[in-house]
Amino acid sequence: MTSIQLFSPSGVVAQPAALTRAAARLKALGLQVQVDASARARQQRLAGSDDVRLAALHRVASAAPSIAMPTRGGYGLSRLLDRIDWALLARSIEQGTRWVGHSDFTAVQLGLLAHAGAAASTWAGPMATDDFGRSDEAGGVDEVTRDCFLEAMSGELEAVGFRTEAGFDGLDVQGRLWGGNLSMLLSLLGTPHWPAARLVKGGVLFLEDVNEHPYRIERGLLQLHQAGVLAGQKAVVLGQFSAWKPSPLDRGFNLKTVVAHLRSLLTVPVLTGLPFGHVATKVTLPVGRKVQLLVQGRDVLIGW
Repeated sequence: MTSIQLFSPSGVVAQPAALTRAAARLKALGLQVQVDASARARQQRLAGSDDVRLAALHRVASAAPSIAMPTRGGYGLSRLLDRIDWALLARSIEQGTRWVGHSDFTAVQLGLLAHAGAAASTWAGPMATDDFGRSDEAGGVDEVTRDCFLEAMSGELEAVGFRTEAGFDGLDVQGRLWGGNLSMLLSLLGTPHWPAARLVKGGVLFLEDVNEHPYRIERGLLQLHQAGVLAGQKAVVLGQFSAWKPSPLDRGFNLKTVVAHLRSLLTVPVLTGLPFGHVATKVTLPVGRKVQLLVQGRDVLIGW
């Protein structure tokens, strides 16, 4: 039976009932579920002290389950990066563990690429409480998210598709898929936990974020542009930038404005519409794997 361990390396699980629901639902999907002993720990906004959360991360890596999934994101992994035993996490991947998550977990996913190379690939995808622990009144488990995750974990998933804007028909590029949460990506830039250029130059960079106003999204994208990151990609694929609040000062400034300005600066294609981020419906993507991105009309296919 496929085993999955749920652990809390970042923010506190504010609603323990959501973790209980998630464990039950994952078990009903045929997975052997184990919830880490410190998954419900609390220290201020964190799921326990730095030592507690680091020990949980290492404990899961040592156990090398089939799947390792954070309970949620939030904040906290930035405090652990300099202390993580990256070789231990890489060994768990060699033994077959599929680390899957998003949001704050982007730091671990890109840190693995930085410290262990392309062999340490992970999966950008759902997490326990938000995706599998959502109450029925709030919508329950999204079927696309569930099915895509299960197919990815079983090895059956070989591609994901979505619709983008017109203007990219015939695009056909290949490169390493990498990225994740924009804020976390920016926090790694210039640190030892940023993937080497030989790994990500000529790649396909995907990005998402939550609770960030479009001007902050633009500022982050411009930082990546000015650092030379974006121009070195084969394509930039934008997921969902959700839960931001408009301001009376915007006067029409929005995410479309941001995308238009970015495109005016780059020759690299910037695609939108990827169903990934802090939203109910999300695909599961292989971080660190070589992919092919094809566009036919407005239909995009990312295959590996």
